[in-house]
Amino acid sequence: MTIQVVACKTEYRINPIGLDVVKPRLFWQMRSDTEGGLQSAYQIRVASSRDKLEHDQADMWDSGKVCSTTSTHVPYDGKPLQAEGEYYWKVRIWDGSDMQSAWSETAYWMMGILSRGEWKAQWIGRKTEPGALMQPSPFLRKPFEVKKKVRRAIAYATALGVYDFHLNGERIGERFAPGWTDYNTRVQVQAVDITEKLEVGGHVLGAILGDGWYAGTVGFLGNNVYGERPFFLMQVSIHYEDGTIDSVITDSSWRTSKGPIHYSDMIKGETYDAREELTGWLLHGYDDSSWEAPDVRSGYNGLLVAEVEPPIRITQTRKPVSMKKTAAGTYIYDMGQNMVGWTEVKVQGERGTQITLSHAEMLNPDGTLYMANLREACQQDHYILKGEGQECYEPHFTFHGFRYVELIGYPSEPDLETIVGKVVHSDMSVTGQLETSDAMVNQLYSNITWGQRGNFLSVPTDCPQRDERLGWTGDAQIFARTAAYNMDVSRFFSKYVWDMVDCQQPSGAFTDVAPDAGWIRHKNWNTRLNWFAPDNSGWGDAGIIIPWTIYVMYGDVRILETHYEAMVKWVCYLKNTTNELVRPGYANYADWLSIGADTPNEVLATAYFAYSTKLLALIAGVLGKSEDEIGYQALFSNIATAFRKAFVANDGRIHGDTQTVYVLALQFGLLTEEQRKQAQDRLVADIQERGDRLSTGFLGVGYLLPALTDIGSLDVAYKLLMQEAFPSWMYSIKHGATTIWERWDGWTEEQGFQTPSMNSFNHYSLGSVGEWMFRYMAGIEADPKAPGFKHVIISPKPGGGLSWVKASYESLYGRIAVAWSRTEAGDFRLEVEVPANTTATIHLPDRAASVHKVGSGNYVFESISMLN
Repeated sequence: MTIQVVACKTEYRINPIGLDVVKPRLFWQMRSDTEGGLQSAYQIRVASSRDKLEHDQADMWDSGKVCSTTSTHVPYDGKPLQAEGEYYWKVRIWDGSDMQSAWSETAYWMMGILSRGEWKAQWIGRKTEPGALMQPSPFLRKPFEVKKKVRRAIAYATALGVYDFHLNGERIGERFAPGWTDYNTRVQVQAVDITEKLEVGGHVLGAILGDGWYAGTVGFLGNNVYGERPFFLMQVSIHYEDGTIDSVITDSSWRTSKGPIHYSDMIKGETYDAREELTGWLLHGYDDSSWEAPDVRSGYNGLLVAEVEPPIRITQTRKPVSMKKTAAGTYIYDMGQNMVGWTEVKVQGERGTQITLSHAEMLNPDGTLYMANLREACQQDHYILKGEGQECYEPHFTFHGFRYVELIGYPSEPDLETIVGKVVHSDMSVTGQLETSDAMVNQLYSNITWGQRGNFLSVPTDCPQRDERLGWTGDAQIFARTAAYNMDVSRFFSKYVWDMVDCQQPSGAFTDVAPDAGWIRHKNWNTRLNWFAPDNSGWGDAGIIIPWTIYVMYGDVRILETHYEAMVKWVCYLKNTTNELVRPGYANYADWLSIGADTPNEVLATAYFAYSTKLLALIAGVLGKSEDEIGYQALFSNIATAFRKAFVANDGRIHGDTQTVYVLALQFGLLTEEQRKQAQDRLVADIQERGDRLSTGFLGVGYLLPALTDIGSLDVAYKLLMQEAFPSWMYSIKHGATTIWERWDGWTEEQGFQTPSMNSFNHYSLGSVGEWMFRYMAGIEADPKAPGFKHVIISPKPGGGLSWVKASYESLYGRIAVAWSRTEAGDFRLEVEVPANTTATIHLPDRAASVHKVGSGNYVFESISMLN
């Protein structure tokens, strides 16, 4: 029998650098070759150097033997951590029989710059180019000398805008750094280890700036939302072997110039003139005497915080599946997948030749690109050749949503090797896998995951193609649980919650989008919209629902502690804007894009008020705030009573009589037992009256199949899942969809394309059914009483004609897997994998509804005709 410690992480990451958390949390996994393996104790040692740790000199912290099964979110509890300090740690554990493991492999973390006073660098940029409608990207450079052998060198960089960082001609770091935040409040700092790249001698730091979200076009809100032009901040700390420290900082000694990027805008695309390339600008010895002194910004009043979100990266390169020459002499490529990112092209031709890459999600009936839905966005990149043999181009500070690429002005005959597509998104590790015996269900799951890839880019956007791409909170909250099954969104949503809190209003209202970026001002001033609601039910509630989701999926108590007061302010705001606990019907969005059903705003608003209050009571209980817990439980009970009084008729019908009103009332626990039965009957009847079809929009769809399953109508849930007639998930798949559409009727056989004013073919909201696929169809469920899958609930729900389902989820404790199969005769087999240091309760779908409580290990359950 052996036990082992693996997968050591700090703050969800492997060996992170640049942290500003004063008590970083430590994570590890247990491996055991015996069933039921549980950790009974642990010991952590932390030292200020690798050498000290290897010699068991834990000069920072030795926890001693701590009797605990906890192996996630263990806070550092040693001596105070120093700015830019490096810390090495290891852990060993004991199992239930007091067997001791070996020490884990050494892990480490490095602290970053912890106070404003430690920043010596200045913000630098370039003055506006006179007469330019869109500004060229500034190029910045700084030569410097390394005089001694380097022990450690870390570059701390950020921008008001976005930046590409280069060292000695090599691009270093991630895309679209530092990500999108409310720049008036905070900006994230990236820390990059450049130790291995510095030798004694001359070096050159370089940066290219993009307008990004700061000064570029932000959705339909225009440009210069936060500022007029971008600025860059960098501080490089060089620690020499002899103990001395040097630094290189951004200041007036840098040089700047415009270059080949005439403009590069998130929404408007890019123009690049290769004839104007600054050849050799990243090499030592380059003559920059013609360059300008930078414009030095006097300061910045926001917070400089360590990067929280995962980096944005190119995660895949995809080749086109076909190419067709058009009558106009252009070439249209099909990438075979609706994706987000950009196109790289290879070309050879005469100097001054311009080629254009145009991107779209769909084709018109005549085979041309469908671009009507882009509104003011311009998904085009223009490249002007320098005429020096084969050239290769890809854009810098823009991204597109597309399946089809039109190559215009190409100087010769292209082929399938001429272009490749680069898939770009926040790089979150894949945690979920799901496959079934039905090809269309598998395509649905693929569409859900591609929708997440396409829209999780620094913030959860609503579409990646048109002039919007805003972080709508309602979309994010309904999809958050699905997202957490698919990928590790722990850091992504931790950062996004800060975005929501940063733009929370003085009243306590959370905003519709985060970062707000001027949306509140826009909607209140826009007479065409006539949207003046100070809050929107289901959208503002994301400020509670998303933190709770992160707690359930990862066991993250700190996110609840950190934002508790913001959540309290939200519920207090909701309570203060009621009439006897019934909320008003002024919301702008309701059950957005429902189909053939109009759910009353006041019903939605009161239901979500109840749900936020219910969750806040649970959160107060987790945090040990017993008085608050009791108070919010009582408030929830009173809201539910008010809901019933205001909206539930004697025959059980709820005001509005839509699928969504019944679904929310059932899922949020707002009805009496008698009313629950009436609501169940009415919900099922409505679905059946529509020919086994749904009518729910953004807010109702995520709860629809869970509600049906919970009330014992699993067969109806599966009928909706498998429905191929419009409206349904499968309808779009029948017609070639490779991502989730924004609206059920984005395209129909009868009507063609919906209104181009709002018609995205890559949107994740209606993909919230993925949560049901994991939690119910496959049966992998978290237990809020032992969150983060410390205790796993396995409860598969076979149905829908599926003969088998396989699913797995990489939890913080390790892999959880379920595979079930059944024959036509009803013979059933269930295979379950439970990771070490967890327990599981397995519910079998047999007549007896038998339950098995197990520890870690691999289990097989078989029964003949157990479903008959």
